[in-house]
Amino acid sequence: MVGGGRITSEGVSDALAALYPGFVHRSIETAPGVRIHATLGGRGPALLLLHGHPQTRAIWHRIAPTLAEHFTVVAADLRGYGDSSKPEGGDDHTAYSKRTMAADMRALMRALGFERFDVLAHDRGARVAHRLALDAPDAVRRLALLDIAPTLDMYEGASDTFARAYWHWFFLIQPAPLPERLIEADPAAYVRDVMGRRSAGLAPFAPQALAEYQRALALPGTAHGLCEDYRASAGIDLVHDRADREAGRHLTMPVMVLWGAQGVVHRCFDPLALWRSVARDVRGEALPCGHYLPEEAPALLLERVLPFLADAAPR
Repeated sequence: MVGGGRITSEGVSDALAALYPGFVHRSIETAPGVRIHATLGGRGPALLLLHGHPQTRAIWHRIAPTLAEHFTVVAADLRGYGDSSKPEGGDDHTAYSKRTMAADMRALMRALGFERFDVLAHDRGARVAHRLALDAPDAVRRLALLDIAPTLDMYEGASDTFARAYWHWFFLIQPAPLPERLIEADPAAYVRDVMGRRSAGLAPFAPQALAEYQRALALPGTAHGLCEDYRASAGIDLVHDRADREAGRHLTMPVMVLWGAQGVVHRCFDPLALWRSVARDVRGEALPCGHYLPEEAPALLLERVLPFLADAAPR
């Protein structure tokens, strides 16, 4: 028992264990019937790492060892993904609202004894991190977001170019069980096709990481979980986002946004300007890579985020 949550040590796949030598793996109950699986390592101030679609906590394997020299790293699988629980989404998909998914992460960190922490998050995880920082600004010290613009702006600014490149946004929100059935027919192919059609192809991904993504997507309920994540973003999440805008709520902690110069977000949006409209202290830039920054440009990513996060570390 740590910090009030029930924690158990869990077996992990051979691929995940090989990607994180020296790290430990935990399963923590964050809500009734929901367990979040996480990989932990290092010491010092807490740093929560959140992955995107269709990936898992394995995405951080190239930078986690260096981060662990400075921080207590907590790399978590979002609900619906990886080894974490995959509940039914419900008629309004509230079980996968970013508010609910963010609450998982705050409960996870509290169970580990961390009331305040930094967050580094990619893609879908960055949307969860955005909501976490809005709903619990006292918990998030600094926020680093990778290759996204705010969800509301991306939907409202969707163009033909964006829709063709991010076709999966509109495929995954179709009513169940159509997209689930198609993904479940060949989960490994879905991972290869979705990730391999980005700017860098499959070359950036370590074989063990790719195997881990494919293993996780084949688990019962994962296809439903990731579809519900997107369905929530096209519905209940937009309701929450619009309420924040109408109330004039802004992110109050320092924010860093980084994105790939070869990616769709760079091509279709102005990420820095959009984040500056919803946060008070924002810095960032495009890096010379595609969407998967932690795997395509790990050294450059570390060069940018370590000084930013170090500014928040206690002295």
